[in-house]
Amino acid sequence: MEYMKNLKRIGVLTSGGDAPGMNAAIRAVVRTAVYHNIEVVGIRRGFQGLIEKQFMSLQSQSVSRTVQLGGTLLKSSRCPRFREKQYRKIAYDNLREANIDALVVIGGDGSFRGAEDFLEDFKDYHIVGVPGTIDNDIYGTDYTIGFDTAINTAVSAVDKIKDTADSHNMIFFVEVMGRDAGFIALYTSISEGAEAMMIPEVPTKIEQLCSYLQTERRQNKTSGVVIVSEGDENGSASEIAEKVKKILPNYETRVTTLGHIQRGGSPSCRDRVLASLLGNGAVEALRKGISGVMIGQINNEIVYTPFREATTRHNEINKYWYEIAHILSL
Repeated sequence: MEYMKNLKRIGVLTSGGDAPGMNAAIRAVVRTAVYHNIEVVGIRRGFQGLIEKQFMSLQSQSVSRTVQLGGTLLKSSRCPRFREKQYRKIAYDNLREANIDALVVIGGDGSFRGAEDFLEDFKDYHIVGVPGTIDNDIYGTDYTIGFDTAINTAVSAVDKIKDTADSHNMIFFVEVMGRDAGFIALYTSISEGAEAMMIPEVPTKIEQLCSYLQTERRQNKTSGVVIVSEGDENGSASEIAEKVKKILPNYETRVTTLGHIQRGGSPSCRDRVLASLLGNGAVEALRKGISGVMIGQINNEIVYTPFREATTRHNEINKYWYEIAHILSL
């Protein structure tokens, strides 16, 4: 395969919500590029940094001892201005002025939509994406960077909550992240043997939940946990607990919202490996002249998914796993 001979300098940025493993991906981009004698420029604050020229040179030593760090050393932001063509033009001019030949965008579907819009305006440019989001909802990869760490964080927290639930015969409603997708809730529920889960993909009426808690569940258990994805149609864990309390006033309930602790912390081994492979794959794709795609991994193989497909389709949960979670909760 013929490689791009004019690829002398690439940029890398992180955009949208942070995810454990982003630093491992940045590190892989930098060191793969350096290996091929390509300069690397880090763009701070995502697309905002492109507009404001927040550029910094990155060498191999710049990413030493970062693979184990959570967050993102390049910082991140959400940049509504990037939706406007005039600001994308400013970003393009800044990239050309800095002699940055191509760009690696690490983020979620919103970040990839921004990259897609940019390429629509400037078809002579090259951008590839790396999926970094704890929600695991991006089409074109089995897992996204940060998901494994997030579910391990959630499981660790629920382990502790269950001790209190059992000691006091309480039902805890635990809210996990996942505005549009229930992957974190699904994996956590199976891992914990949760009594029930509430996720966006499977509508559940409050009356159904109460009936289950009152009949099937109460035959065998005196305490328990209900996992609630933040995107459930019935509302937040607090709202759901309040509705349940009105129907089952004798139940002692508590609510815990795990929130942003799921995004933080040192990435798991699986996330470090995935981020390293995808970061390397991003540079290799640019060297081959590939653009407008997200770098993913399916069945342990690197695959390319066009931005358009990655942003208009979503990973779907395994409905059979949902049934398994219910069976194992009895």
